[in-house]
This record gives sequence, C-alpha cells and structure tokens, in this order.
Amino acid sequence: MLLKRADQILRGYAGAPDGRTSRGQFAGILAVLFFFGCLYGAVMGLYSLIYGHRFLQLVYSALKVPLLLLASFGLSLPFFFVLNTLLGLRDDFVRSLRALLATQAGLTIILSSLSPLTLFWYISFDNYNAAILFNAVIFGGSSVLAQTILLNVSRPLIQKNPRHRITLLAWLIIYAFVGIQMGWI
Repeated sequence: MLLKRADQILRGYAGAPDGRTSRGQFAGILAVLFFFGCLYGAVMGLYSLIYGHRFLQLVYSALKVPLLLLASFGLSLPFFFVLNTLLGLRDDFVRSLRALLATQAGLTIILSSLSPLTLFWYISFDNYNAAILFNAVIFGGSSVLAQTILLNVSRPLIQKNPRHRITLLAWLIIYAFVGIQMGWI
C-alpha cells in the first residue's frame, strides 16, 4: 500500500480523478512522507555510526528529516492560505494543500532513492564537513526535482484558474526561504 501510494505520488497522481480529497488520501501522503523521510534521515545518521559509534544519532536523524519538512511546511502554510483567499482561490485550498503535501512526500521519495549515493559518499570520505555539503546538495537537487511533482499535481488547478501559478510561485519562494532557515538551525 505504501509503495503503491509512493508510485502514485511520483506519477503526479495524489488524489481522486474528480479532484475530491479525503482524509485517507492525506493520511496516505503523510505516511509516505514519514516513512521515506525517516529512511533518508537514518542513512544521514549512519555517518555518526560509521565514524563515531553513536547509534542514537541515527535515530535522531531519522526523525529529524520528516520533522524538518513538516515544520517548514507548517510555518509556510498560513501565508499560502491567506494568499489563496486574497486571490479568490479558497475553494481550491484543500486540493492545493494536497498538491503541496504530495510534493513533500515526493521529495522524501527522491531523497530515499539517493540513499545509496549518500552511503557511498560516507564510506568514501571521512570528512564531516564534506558530508554536510553532500547532504545539502542532495536536498537541493531533490527539492528541484520534487517541483515536477508539484507542477503535475497542480496542473488541473492551473487549468481551472491560472492564478494558481501565482500561489505556487509564492509558495516556492516562501517555502525555500523557511526550509533553508530550518535546515540551517
């Protein structure tokens, strides 16, 4: 079930064909986000296990990735809601929210697919600063790739009302700013 939902997210399908959204769909998207976010976080935490024998860091890192993404999402969401309301798009807010969550879940799937490269990097280089830089590059590249999911899932909304492009562009700017700040902290 989880892998089927992940496949649907990657293909740009995150809801019912008629555009309706259910709590089950949100729960499925969140489950994907948590599972794959924890998976990549655990791989990130392997650095401390390989070179420092600190098992708890693996656990902290596994929890940190989905929490970082959800905290960034939560901090950016009020602005997105207000912008949707101001542009007269509030009726589509739940569908927009589903698209944004699917993008977050897609980001964690992409990150997880790059886990073998991360592990290979860790084994190849015993340099913590290089590991941090590598993970920053992986997050940045994965974030760019995840935007294709956002565009695919949002396509029906944009066709319905082109003002959705404005909200998505504003979301990308705000979310990138908040995400970078959260990652830095």
